[in-house]
Amino acid sequence: MPRWPPDSFLPSRRLGCIRQTARVTVDAAMVDAASGRLAEVVANTPIERNARLSEQLCADVWLKREDLQPVRSYKLRGAYNLIAQLDAETRALGVVGASAGNHAQGLAYACAALGVQGRVYLPRTTPRQKRDRIAVLGGEMVEVILSGDTYDDASAAASVDAARSGAQLVPAFDDPRTIAGQGTVAKDIVSQLGFAPDMLVVPVGGGGLLAGTVAWLGERHPGVRIVGVEPAGAACVAAALHAGGPVTLPELDSFVDGAAVRRAGDVTYPLIAASSAELVAVDEGRVCTEMLALYQSDGIIAEPAGALATAALGDSLQIAAGTSVVCVVSGGNNDVSRYAEVVERALVHEGRKHYFLVDFPQEPGALRRFLDEVLGPDDDITLFEYVKRSNRETGPALVGIELSRPEDLPALLARMEASPPHIEQVSTASPLFRFLL
Repeated sequence: MPRWPPDSFLPSRRLGCIRQTARVTVDAAMVDAASGRLAEVVANTPIERNARLSEQLCADVWLKREDLQPVRSYKLRGAYNLIAQLDAETRALGVVGASAGNHAQGLAYACAALGVQGRVYLPRTTPRQKRDRIAVLGGEMVEVILSGDTYDDASAAASVDAARSGAQLVPAFDDPRTIAGQGTVAKDIVSQLGFAPDMLVVPVGGGGLLAGTVAWLGERHPGVRIVGVEPAGAACVAAALHAGGPVTLPELDSFVDGAAVRRAGDVTYPLIAASSAELVAVDEGRVCTEMLALYQSDGIIAEPAGALATAALGDSLQIAAGTSVVCVVSGGNNDVSRYAEVVERALVHEGRKHYFLVDFPQEPGALRRFLDEVLGPDDDITLFEYVKRSNRETGPALVGIELSRPEDLPALLARMEASPPHIEQVSTASPLFRFLL
């Protein structure tokens, strides 16, 4: 899939050189006020020191567990902060919003708590687990409507609804009240630690959490190094900074559904661009390996967006030994049925899973020779799709092979080159490969 922005823009970079003159619409005082409104609503989610990452990086790595909120993500903060400020007349008209799932749960929770009728537009690709949770949290106060294939499709439908019905639009990220609510995550981190960390790493979709973070820390603790992490297939904020303003991504990988946004916000963009934050992009396969590490090593069930921040540690970010780092685990609304795809993407990213097209001779023993002469002793066939052609001397087969170590690939390719059948490796850029994933 073509990626935007180009690869040359993907590594970590400081954003201070792209300072804007646009009026700042969120400040630390607004975040402090939001914190007061949310005091009795949001959970005081723990900050936990992570031994695995601390040892790997020779740093002091902490995880802010926003996956433990009542709605399993930080999105409750922004939705509640906005709706709580509406007057009685506006509340009577109801609210409407769009979401990839997490903001909708926050909106549903807020509607039920404040007695406000709401409608939520979701893309059809929203995992069923998130849809079911929205219905439970909102009850009779919230109607769920499926519209389009991406967050942006659902957002357009919600905007039309608000214009037609007069309901208050509750944006997932692009409103000062939403941004101020999300910024309370940073305020809570400093309060819980008792000091400002050297570095704070947050996931980025449309930029609400990052914008709120830079707004509060920029005034209260300007020495903190702030890093925003986007999925490589949905790096809309990086594209906006590269273009000098929000642009629509021509292609979108929706795997990291909680951060798969095609266009950065008009409100979030100038706040981020005017800050000294950094931005990095992480491949979706790397996100999958981190999801599995969080689950297997740390006992944390993170959704793809929830693993973005920790996935950036290491190769994507240079961190000095002894640095205190806080990563926001932003959400835990992961559908268990997606784990097969998560494992597959992780294996491909690690270089342990490969696919090949093999032209087998249509003669007895051809498969046995392939197994004996080509496969290594620790290699495993995980997929074999064969189509026999009676009018040809060979028959094509799609073969998936899992290696015990990535380093075993060169030897496998050498044995394939020496074997009689014609064998072609399926490139990760091939449309066929994207079909397999």
